[in-house]
Amino acid sequence: MQDFESVWNFELIPLSPDPITVGALVLVLLVLVIGYGLSKLLEKVVSRRLQKTGMRPDAVQTMQRILFYILIACVVLTGLSLLHIPVTAFHFLTGAIAIGVGFGAQNIINNFISGWILMTERPVRIDDFIEVDDHQGTVERIGNRSTRIRRVDGVRMLVPNSAMLERIVVNWTLVDINIRTTITIGVAYGSPTRRVAELFLQAVKEEPDVLAEPPAQVFFIDYGDSALIFQAYFWTNAGAAGQGALRLICSNIRHRIAELFEREGIVIAFPQRDVHLDTLKPLQVEVLAGEQSAPAIKEKN
Repeated sequence: MQDFESVWNFELIPLSPDPITVGALVLVLLVLVIGYGLSKLLEKVVSRRLQKTGMRPDAVQTMQRILFYILIACVVLTGLSLLHIPVTAFHFLTGAIAIGVGFGAQNIINNFISGWILMTERPVRIDDFIEVDDHQGTVERIGNRSTRIRRVDGVRMLVPNSAMLERIVVNWTLVDINIRTTITIGVAYGSPTRRVAELFLQAVKEEPDVLAEPPAQVFFIDYGDSALIFQAYFWTNAGAAGQGALRLICSNIRHRIAELFEREGIVIAFPQRDVHLDTLKPLQVEVLAGEQSAPAIKEKN
């Protein structure tokens, strides 16, 4: 027992009037470990309660992170008080560490601060469908260093928080979850243009995932090299698009267009070339025997 007390009261750092002993250090370590565990537990409990209130996921994450850091700060201050170390003793040390960290961890600090800016200003929120550097996906998490995005192909992409503020980010769902998309087709010359537009619009409106408001529109936009060009503009839900359903929506519309055009005898155009022979003498055309033989063209004397 005496050996335990001697070890427990052994002075590691003989500070006056309250030296740091082995026992005090062990108590502080226990407080830090238990405090960290309780902080994580309380953080999860509060997060679940907030989610049941219908609060947005990004707001829940912000409250969760603020609560965690406040609890950790309280645990650290409690540990310092057990060691009888005043907070003022760390003023000089804190300044020196801040200078060193400022030079050696600029990117880490930049991303950390950028993460808090993203959560407070909310230009990008959790579950938003965004586009960064030609990559499209849904925001899953805004962390301390990076933002995790689930691309439309299912791959998770990590983007530094600073890049989310410095680059051009297209947020398709910042104001609402509806997006506009287009489908372009070309029909053969000589097709009834009014009827083509009517059938095209019918195919778009019959798709269940196309929104009725704003209404879909079809335009005859150009005379192409081999086709009359029509383009449809319609609105759909960006949440579905973020899961890859936008391609399926456009595919269903194209299938329906093919069915309606085939029924009406309208031909979807393909590239064609007309060849004109400029000769002063009549040409004699002969078809040679054999399936593999091509027609022979000779000048008539």
